Amino acid sequence: MWMVKLIKKAFPQRFLAARATRLPIIGTVLDNWLFGGDDILYLPMDRVVQVNQTVESLGEMVLPSQIVAHFIEEASTHWIMNTCLCREGQGCVDYPIDLGCIFLGRAVEGINPRLGHRATKEEALAHLRRAQEAGLVHMIGRNKLDTVWMGVGPGRELLTICHCCPCCCLWRVLPHIAPQIGAKVVRMPGVTVLVNERCVGCGTCAQGVCFVDAIRVVDGRAVIGDACRGCGRCADVCPERAIDVVVESSAFVEQAIARLSLLVDL
Repeated sequence: MWMVKLIKKAFPQRFLAARATRLPIIGTVLDNWLFGGDDILYLPMDRVVQVNQTVESLGEMVLPSQIVAHFIEEASTHWIMNTCLCREGQGCVDYPIDLGCIFLGRAVEGINPRLGHRATKEEALAHLRRAQEAGLVHMIGRNKLDTVWMGVGPGRELLTICHCCPCCCLWRVLPHIAPQIGAKVVRMPGVTVLVNERCVGCGTCAQGVCFVDAIRVVDGRAVIGDACRGCGRCADVCPERAIDVVVESSAFVEQAIARLSLLVDL
C-alpha cells in the first residue's frame, strides 16, 4: 500500500518523470524495470467505428469491446479495482473515479484486498459496460508496471484492462516519454482515423480531447499526426461528424485476440 500512496501523491508529476526516461541510462533502466515485454492496445470507441463502411446497423457490427469481453469470458480469475488510481491521483471531476481497472489471470490472487475485489465474469462484464456508458476508452494488454506496483506476478499471468479518460490517463505522457517505451502502446492494427470533407476547422477535436495530442488545426482544417493511437475520441466529440474511425477488416477482433493471447496465459 505504500506504493499506492506514492503513486497517488506523485501522479501529477508524471510528465516530469516521463521526460526523465529520455536520458540514456535512466531510460534504459526504467524501460527494463517497468515496461519490459509490454504490448498495450488502445481500442477505438464502439460508437465511432465503421467496419468496411457497409454494415447497416450497430447490432450487426463487429465491435472493439468484443476483444475485452472475449478475455473476460476466457479468464479463470477476475479482479476489479475499487478506484482508478489515475483519476484519483489527478482529482478527476469529469469521469467516475470508482471505475477502476479490470485485471485478469491467476496473478490477481496476490493483489492486496484493500485495492479491490475478486469478481465473477458477469460482474466484470457489467463493469465494462459502465465504463463504456461513461465515455471511457479501453486499453488492454500486458503491462509490467502493474506487476511492479501491485507486487504480483508472473507478468504472463496478468492481463490489464484500463478504462481511460482523456484528462487523467497515465498514458497522456506518451508525447513526452522515451520513444522505445511509447512504441509499446499502440493503436489497434487496421484502424485508420481520417478527417473528411465536412471539417470546418472549429477546433473542438484539438481542445484536450486527444490522449496523445495527435490532432491540431492547420489552415482551417483538422490534421491528425502519426502519434494517433486510434481511440476515436476526436470523432466522438466532433460536432460536424467530420472524423471517421474505420477498421479496415471485419477480422480485426480475431487478429487482436490472437496477438494478445501470445502475451498472457489466463
